Amino acid sequence: MSDNPRVHFIPAKPPKREKRVGIYCRVSSNSADQLNSLTAQVSALTRLTAAVPQWLLVDVYMDIASSKTGSSRKEFTRMIDDCRSHNLEIILTKSISRFGRDTVEVLDALNQLKDLGIRIIFEQESLDTANTDNDLMISIIESFAQAENESRSDNIKWGIKQRAAQGTSKLYNRKCYRYVNDADDNLAINDEEAKNVLMIFNLYLQGKSVLGIVKELERLGINSPTGKDKWCKRTIDVMLSNEKYAGNVRLLDNGKYDSYYLSENNNPAILSKEMFQAVQIEKQHRSNVIKGEEGNQRKSKKYSSKKK
Repeated sequence: MSDNPRVHFIPAKPPKREKRVGIYCRVSSNSADQLNSLTAQVSALTRLTAAVPQWLLVDVYMDIASSKTGSSRKEFTRMIDDCRSHNLEIILTKSISRFGRDTVEVLDALNQLKDLGIRIIFEQESLDTANTDNDLMISIIESFAQAENESRSDNIKWGIKQRAAQGTSKLYNRKCYRYVNDADDNLAINDEEAKNVLMIFNLYLQGKSVLGIVKELERLGINSPTGKDKWCKRTIDVMLSNEKYAGNVRLLDNGKYDSYYLSENNNPAILSKEMFQAVQIEKQHRSNVIKGEEGNQRKSKKYSSKKK
């Protein structure tokens, strides 16, 4: 017998990867930034899966919204089908907002997957359905969704204000009746029909009511902005308040913002600024609402264009 027995090192067997995992990722457009975000999501969640010895990555599901496909979620549907076929046990996703487009959709999916015994992990929020009571999970998801919607709304408002302040907002050159966009996307007058705008403003200053203007346009056989024989009173009223016809454009002047932006001489004018202002004064004069110390009150009589 040898005095020095031979010793062999026998490494432990690695645990068997038996928990079948699926990764779900979603982006809202096919822009370069969003596609880069998709790549980052897949990469991070793949590393997370590999770090757990018992997990086996089975499939990656990626939904990319676009102008052609809209909000279709074919991959999400395929993932749910795989869960029903017992091909998955765990779903990894970046965040609540990436898992569903709104709170209702997220909660509906959660209930479906809970009935199938599927575990869902939201990496960003550190939420795991295996460790969280269902009622608490619902409450948390609703709270996260509300906070994210508020943040998204603030970001959208900030972006709108920034573009308005920098003069880059496309709203400055948005078309309206008797304007067209030229090759550079700037506003240009449709010369043949600009006379209709002048006629509408002149008729109003001559004492015609909005309904009277509508009847006159229809009598003359002039089609509405949508090409119909009949005009809407609201269309005329909006036109008479649209400063764009005098060459100016106001943005964010709707009571929702603490300030607004005025772009003077933004586009070719169809009528003079004096005429536009005269119409605004006349509109206020005809209004049956007056401002007083006790707030807004209605006049006892409405304006009528009929001669007495």
